Amino acid sequence: MSDHAVPHFKNDKGLPSITVSAKEFMCVGASPPFDHPHIFIDMGGDNEALCPYCSTLFRYDASLHEACEPADCIFDTAQAA
Repeated sequence: MSDHAVPHFKNDKGLPSITVSAKEFMCVGASPPFDHPHIFIDMGGDNEALCPYCSTLFRYDASLHEACEPADCIFDTAQAA
């Protein structure tokens, strides 16, 4: 069992890219009800990954102090439940 939650990111603004502080995460597209299937993305050794559903480009930056930039692209799974 995992001892940490996998971050979820959304792109309500339709931004071409989002900078993230994790290499493993979920993309939900836009906020429900406009979301796409919530998919797991693993960048592996790369520093960029493209969501195959919404075409958002995720860029990894280990120096981020927040989960993502812009900060409002984090998807709160607790509020969605």
